[in-house]
Formats: sequence, structure tokens, C-alpha cells
Amino acid sequence: MAELDADLDHIIPSSVLSPFWAKLVVGFVSLVCFARSYDGDFVFDDSEAIINNKDLQSETPLGDLWHHDFWGSRLSSNTSHKSYRPLTVLTFRINYYLSGGFHPVGFHVVNILLHGGISILMLDVFSVLFGGLQYTSKGRRAHLAPRASLLATLLFAVHPVHTECVAGVVGRADLLCALFFLLSFLGYCQAFKESNKERTHFSTFWVLLSIFLGAVAMLCKEQGITVLGLNAVFDILVIGKFNILETVQKVLHKNKSLENIGALRNGGLLFRMTLLTLGGTSMLYVRWKIMGTGPPAFTEVDNPASFADSVLVRAINYNYYYSLNAWLLLCPWWLCFDWSMGCIPLIKSVGDWRVIALAALWLCLIGLMFQALCSEDGCKRRILTLGLGFLVIPFLPASNLFFRVGFVVAERVLYLPSAGYCMLLTFGFGALSRHTKKKRPVAAIVLGILLINALRCVIRSGEWRSEDRLFRSALSVCPLNAKVHYNIGKNLADQGNQTAAIRYYREAVRLNPKYIHAMNNLGNILKERNELQEAEELLSLAVQIQPDFAAAWMNLGIVQNSLKRFEAAEQSYRTAIKHRRKYPDCYYNLGRLYADLNRHVDALNAWRNATVLKPEHSLAWNNMIILLDNTGNLAQAEAVGREALELIPNDHSLMFSLANVLGKAQKYKESEALFLKAIKANPNVASYHGNLAVLYHRWGHLDSAKKHYEISLQLDPVAAGTKENYSLLRRKLEQMHRKDG
Repeated sequence: MAELDADLDHIIPSSVLSPFWAKLVVGFVSLVCFARSYDGDFVFDDSEAIINNKDLQSETPLGDLWHHDFWGSRLSSNTSHKSYRPLTVLTFRINYYLSGGFHPVGFHVVNILLHGGISILMLDVFSVLFGGLQYTSKGRRAHLAPRASLLATLLFAVHPVHTECVAGVVGRADLLCALFFLLSFLGYCQAFKESNKERTHFSTFWVLLSIFLGAVAMLCKEQGITVLGLNAVFDILVIGKFNILETVQKVLHKNKSLENIGALRNGGLLFRMTLLTLGGTSMLYVRWKIMGTGPPAFTEVDNPASFADSVLVRAINYNYYYSLNAWLLLCPWWLCFDWSMGCIPLIKSVGDWRVIALAALWLCLIGLMFQALCSEDGCKRRILTLGLGFLVIPFLPASNLFFRVGFVVAERVLYLPSAGYCMLLTFGFGALSRHTKKKRPVAAIVLGILLINALRCVIRSGEWRSEDRLFRSALSVCPLNAKVHYNIGKNLADQGNQTAAIRYYREAVRLNPKYIHAMNNLGNILKERNELQEAEELLSLAVQIQPDFAAAWMNLGIVQNSLKRFEAAEQSYRTAIKHRRKYPDCYYNLGRLYADLNRHVDALNAWRNATVLKPEHSLAWNNMIILLDNTGNLAQAEAVGREALELIPNDHSLMFSLANVLGKAQKYKESEALFLKAIKANPNVASYHGNLAVLYHRWGHLDSAKKHYEISLQLDPVAAGTKENYSLLRRKLEQMHRKDG
């Protein structure tokens, strides 16, 4: 260790080597790199995980968090994503409570601070990985490789691949998982203190605490369980001083004497491995029981390689994905929020030039493993082995080796593995410095990497501040990704720019002819622009591709209704409800269809179903009141209106509808109060003033009627009914004046 640290003398100045200054530098650098994202919006997956997640709100019992997935759906549901991260959701809920709602600043600040804390904690982790466990006579831990630890930590703190975890609020799952992962590892290390005796003593309490912290990490994100594997590797290779090469040589020479194999000589190793195995098995069993059903059902667009028929094609593409992850660690310049849907075309034969990337990856890994196993230098062997362990073990859940994952490449899963990469890179800089006479170029390279990565973090954090910038930044990285074009189109549609949205939706469908969500959204826009034929074709194709796509069935029904194809529209609505039984908007549209066909009872039943499923469905309530009013059922209309206002007391449109009913029932005082309340809530609606004027007209309050007729006509000068009523009132007032005269 001393040799490695000496090789880095010219890179890390001695003035920052004290624990206080080292942690201060690391904390400051880590916060500065990502501070730009503090006031960003909720972007991409944040909408589903936070804004649309009812588990964050106080109305949802806390106990439900333990039965729901990361997105707020019941884990037992077949449609659940099966991501079980209740502790992460709990922190979102605390954020929501402290911020008084969905204010993104508080959420982003917590993420930035978490990364700063993890980076500081990483200094202690690297001190262990590089320097081992050494204690002074007073029991204090001594850092044997402070320069190596600080350099590796700085490389970790400024790595741009972390931007998704820090700047994207949903990345908190990875941050919390990393925090407890590191605490679990340090807790396991704390179980050992080398004494002057031959045998190494350990604390069972710290081993059990480490397992518990591993379970906490897994409740933040599934990846957390891998810390038990890292602890086992550390125990066997470092604490037990197990030498794999020595063991292989003994086996090859048929040497039955195992007294010199350190790991087997280490008392308590079998007991600790048993504890780790039981802990890991228990976590997996409880996790499986909570999940309720089988693994999540991902589609081919999520992970196309896993759906390939050929085992060879799957293996080649999985390894190509590994090489892409390695490239993101080596050169984190091309970053993208999503790598699916054509972003990375499948390799279908060994003749594809991209196979070179696989060969390069495995040549590097085999070379490192050979050096780790065969080196006579114990320091080198230890650093390379632990660096590879930290690189590979936390990545295993994302490798597709044990189960299918729902992504091709995901930058967020590299948060922990990047620590192993930083460790190996630091060792490489030390080796380079050792074998060159000119030290300054090496120092310049290291400083350049740190500065470039820090700059990239700042730039990338700015791109994560808004969805528009995030989605557009992906075009240069993944121009063939249909989801990128879809998200840009959706963002433009939300801003009201339908023309531009159509262009991006069409490109998404061109790139992926089976992209049903792009077809559905494009069909919706075309429907609003009255381009009904093409809208019907797109929506019909979407439901052919996915027959249980309820939203597309409902939208198809709306288009068919507009085309006067009422029977087909009713069938489409019914099919949508069949696939999504709790679908209030579909019941609402079905009610509109029945109202157009004068099937009043069916319309009322459909709207009633909508309000049962969604009590705040204002449009359904309003339509019920208006239909009952128009058919002369004033008493029933009044009852429905009062029921609606109890549930949605501040809805001015409901106040207006009920006020009309009360006016016809000659309950003028109540009607007036509701009209005035509606006008106070929304004073610029001409019909509110016009209908209040009619009420005053009937009631005999002619001056008040004149005043509100005039306001109504100022807001809408072409309202024929209001102009006619106003003329009648003026003639009546003139007649009254003539009589008085």
C-alpha cells in the first residue's frame, strides 16, 4: 500500500490528507458538480413515481407502502413492475409532507446531499479496500493509503454517469441503496480488529448488524442484497488471506495438506459464511413471498435481447450490453435517459463489427483477473481482486444472468459498480506513475479527467432540469430510439404545439411500427384536429397489436362516435371497460354516447358509474345535472347537484349547473348565492353572468338583471340568447319609465 501511495505523491498534495480536509474537499466537489439540478422540475419517471403515486399522500395508510411497488401499484397485481422499495417511497412521502406538496426543490436537494454523504463515506470504504484494517494502540483506525483513497473518492464524486441518480428524483432508490450498502460493508469490516494473536477475532454483533443493513439497502432497491456477496469476498480474500492461485497449485500437485491455506485456517469463517448465506436466503424468500406472483412481465421493446430465440444471440447481446456499460464508465460523454426501442440494435451474427467491443471487454477483464490471481505482489493482488469484486458484484442483478430485466442499458445501475472502476483506475494511475520518469504528465492527465468529468456533471445536471432539454439531449445519442421521439412529442403536445408533436409521434411510429402508445397519442391529436379517418386507422391498429389496450379502445370509441358509427363506438367502450373495469373516463364517454342516442336512463347509469369510481369526476356530475334538468326532473337534478357539491365543494361549474336548477324551481335566494359564488371563483365566464341576469329578470330584480346582462355581453358580444333577453329587459324598463313619467 505504501508503494501505491508513494506513486501518487505528485498528484495529491499532503495538505489535504488529514481526514477532515479530505472529507471537506470530497463533500464540496460532489455538491458543486450536481448543485445545478437543485431547482429542476420533476422529469421522466418522476411523474409516475412521485406526482401520480398516491402512496406519498397522507390519505394513503403507511401500511400500504409495504404492499405496493415503487410506482404505487399493488405488488400482487399482474401488471405490477415488482420493484419493491418501500423505504425509498417513505422518504418521498416525508419530502412531500415537509415541502407541503409536490415542490421539486426539496426532493432534489435531498438527492444532492445524499450523493455528497455517500462520496464522503466512500473515502472510508476506499481506505479499507486499499489499506486494509489497521488499528493504533488506542483502537483508532489508521489509513494506510490516504492518497489512493482520496483520488479514487474524487473520481467517484465527479463521475458523470451518476447524474441520472442525483438529478433524477427516482434515482434516490440507487442513492439510498448505495448508502446502506456502504454502511453494511463498513459494518462488516468493523467486526474485525487485528490483534497480536495469531487468530483473528470478530464480533458477531457487527456481522449481524451488517446483514441487517444489507436488508435495509435491499428495501431501498433490490441491488442492495449484493453487499452480502461483497462482504463474503472481502472476508475470504482479505480477512482469511485466501490465495486462489496457491490453492489451485496445491490441488494440481495433489497436495492434501491444507494447513497453509489462510481462509480455511481462519477460525469462524464457516460460521460467518453461514450467517451471510442464511441472511441472503431469508431476504430473497421474504422478497418472493411479498411479491405475491411471478416476476414482472416485460415486453420485447424493454429488453429485445432477452426475447431472442437463439441462445448465442442472447449471449452476444448481453455481453455487448456489458461492454456498453464499461464504455459509459470509461467515457461518460454520451449519456441518455433511455437506451431502449432501437437505441441499440440487436447483434444477430458474429460478423457484426460490434463484436469487437465484446472481445475488448473480455480481454481487459481476463487480463485484470490474471494479474489479480497470479501476481506475487499481495498489495496488487488485493486491489485488483477487490476492485473487480466491487465492479462486478453490484452489477449482477442488472446482468440478465439470473432473471430478465426491464431495460437494455441503465446508467443508474452503475452508481455502485463505478466505485470498483474508480479503484482500478486509481491503481492504474499509480502503476503508470511508477513506470514513467516524467510525473507531471500523469498528474496533468488525472487533473484533466477530474475537471472534464466535473464539467460534464454540471452540463448534464442542466439537461436534467427540464423534460424538454433532457429529451432533446437524447436525440444526438440515440436518434433511432422511438421512445425519445415519443417523449419529445408528448412534451410538445402538453405545451399545445400539436403540429410539432405530430411530427415526432409519426417518427416514433416509423422507427417502431408496433409502438402502440405513440399510435394512441397521435390518434388523439388527429381526433382533436378532426382528422377522424386516420385517427381511426391508427387506433384500430393499436388495439390489433395489443387487444387489451383499454385507453386505445376508449379513444377509438370517441372517434367512432364522432363518425356517427354508434354501434361500433358502444362496442369499443364496452371492450375498454372489459379490460379495465375501473375506468371512469370510459363510463363518462359511454354516457355521452347514450345521451346522443336519447337513451337517457343508460346515460345516467354510465355517468353514475363514473362518479362511483371517481367521486371528483366533475364532468360526469355536470352531465347528470344538465340531463335531468333538460328532461324536467328538477327534484332529482337538485339532489344530484347537492350530492356533487358535497364531494367537490369548490367546483364553480357544478355551482352554475345547480344554480340553474334552483332558479327553475323558483328557489331564487339559493340560486343567486350559488351564481355569485361561481362568478367569484371564475368572473370571466359570460354564461355565468347571463344566467344570473335571467334569474334576476324572473325574480323581478331588473336593475341587477340589467347589470349582469351588460357584463355578459361585454365578455361575449355575440351571445344571441343574452342579446335577446337584454332587449326584452330594456323594452320593459322603458315601458316602466314611461308609465312613471
